[in-house]
Amino acid sequence: MGTLLDGIDSPQDLKNLTGDELDRLAQEIRTLLIDYCRRYGGHLGSNLAVVEATIALHRVFDLPHDHLVFDVSHQAYTHKILTGRKQAFTNPERFGGVSGFTSPEESEYDDFVLGHTGTSISLACGLAKTRDLAGGTGNVIAFIGDGALSSGPAFEGLNWAAEQGGNLIIVVNDNEMSIAENHGGLYRSLAALRATGGQSERNPFRDLNLDYRYVEEGNSIGPLVQAFSEIKDIDHPVVVHIHTRKGLGLGQGRSEEPGAGADEPTLPALPAEGQVEANHWQNGIKANSKAANSRKVYGRMAMQALQPRFQNEPGLVVISPATPLSNGIDPEFRSEAGRHYLDVGIAESHAVAFAAGLAKAGGTPVVATSSTFFQRAYDQIEQEMAINGSAITLLNFSTGISGTDATHSGASDIAMMNSIPGLTCLAPGSGDDFLRMLAWATGPARRPVVIRVPGERILASERAAGLPDTLEGRLSMEPGMAPDSNHSGTGTDSQDPWNSYGIVRKGNTVAILGLGDMLPQACRVADSLRERAGINATVMDPHQYSHPDLTTLQALDRNHRLVVTMEDGQLLGGWGQGIAASCESNTIQVLTFGADKEINDRVPLTILNQRYGLNTEVMTDSIISALQGRD
Repeated sequence: MGTLLDGIDSPQDLKNLTGDELDRLAQEIRTLLIDYCRRYGGHLGSNLAVVEATIALHRVFDLPHDHLVFDVSHQAYTHKILTGRKQAFTNPERFGGVSGFTSPEESEYDDFVLGHTGTSISLACGLAKTRDLAGGTGNVIAFIGDGALSSGPAFEGLNWAAEQGGNLIIVVNDNEMSIAENHGGLYRSLAALRATGGQSERNPFRDLNLDYRYVEEGNSIGPLVQAFSEIKDIDHPVVVHIHTRKGLGLGQGRSEEPGAGADEPTLPALPAEGQVEANHWQNGIKANSKAANSRKVYGRMAMQALQPRFQNEPGLVVISPATPLSNGIDPEFRSEAGRHYLDVGIAESHAVAFAAGLAKAGGTPVVATSSTFFQRAYDQIEQEMAINGSAITLLNFSTGISGTDATHSGASDIAMMNSIPGLTCLAPGSGDDFLRMLAWATGPARRPVVIRVPGERILASERAAGLPDTLEGRLSMEPGMAPDSNHSGTGTDSQDPWNSYGIVRKGNTVAILGLGDMLPQACRVADSLRERAGINATVMDPHQYSHPDLTTLQALDRNHRLVVTMEDGQLLGGWGQGIAASCESNTIQVLTFGADKEINDRVPLTILNQRYGLNTEVMTDSIISALQGRD
């Protein structure tokens, strides 16, 4: 027996369905999404909340003549299903055939590649303004969640929308939570509006001179169709505030259990085969491993190390601009940390500026988020943090080359951070060094520090060595801990124990410098050189990418012919180029490995490693060829 969804190939097909049929279609899509995410992973809870709203929008408006801009766009699965891409959700052979976010390369129904928060209203303002200047017609709709409203760009967009005027529809999807719980005074006003059916005097949208409508039954197609029909072709900006339930269809409650998924309710019991976490796209492919990823392992480890210090260090605080669980800041830590943990909402710029104020007053702030989210605070990292010498520690997650979607790639983080004067940039080559660096940065350093949190290569290496995924069994952490004596370098700096490169293996002829997550690969290449060419290479852990360790590099010149740098980031403007430039006056040659300057969207890591020549065999061949070229 066929389904209603079988007959839906474009939004036009919705126009002929009855109200009852639209409700049946919503249930079919909800069942499909749950099955899809069980088998493949993805953003489940956020998509389940907006099934009815998406159907209603496509029923009432005329896309793509009208424009629909999703904020973040991680809730656009139903939109994709309705706009000719349902095979990517129904046919297992096509899973992964579309992005987890909107993409103009996929469909004329998508205007932007999106994956970050708070920009939908500004983007919609731009579309509407161009329409008006050209004397065009049509509706422009921004669809933004309540969690995204805490983002600075969202406030700026709302403020400008009222000034701009003209047709602009802002749908606020209020499911009472973001990736974790919401924080900030705005949410008291939203709660008051929900409690009064939209009649509360505490209305931030009306305060901004925006028209306002409220729909309590945000998961009922009938009321939504009526509300959208009433404001279609409106001649001024309007906010339609809809109350939805995140994770509708998964049972009672919204849980945020460790390991469940950063922004999703825990799924019911799953069948043995195809069992996956329903969480954020991990590496852009699928979340099919029960083992915690490096973000959660090392993030939890860091929180476990900091927590015992809270009692004696009142100024030590951890700040998360939302997304805490993704980075190992689990509910247990947040509860026990109390006032030492602050979630400022999706507001990265505020998080860093706020931390600068804390540091100026003598506090010790630690700001933790993903590398592509720190991009949103680049101005504050340079201005409020580096120029002012603010003693802030940034824990930089999800760095380096990965097979993730285009908007979450961390391949440019080294080039981004090492270009800022006054910022100490650390790249631990092990979990223990990560803890030592964190202890030093939050202890005697009293300077701006960013630490690249170890990634999957280091985690795999440590698991293979039998090291635990928790603090238990590892080193004890006290502020001011120095590097391991086994990683000593040739230079010393009492003010910065990480200033000199550490020697992991002593050798000659070739010195391989593996920055951070590339250190395990450096060791593998050294093994390959010994097996294939009899070369006993030196392997070094650089510890930092702020500046070249000239003392060590000059010392290598005495008994090494080739320095090899390895980084899991783009070469142009990166760390290896700085090493090469510093060695130009020496007789030693430098060979650099890293990524091209390009944007990739869900290209598997194995393919990227091939493309960039980062496989062990290719690297070994390149090193041998470079040596032969000098003979």
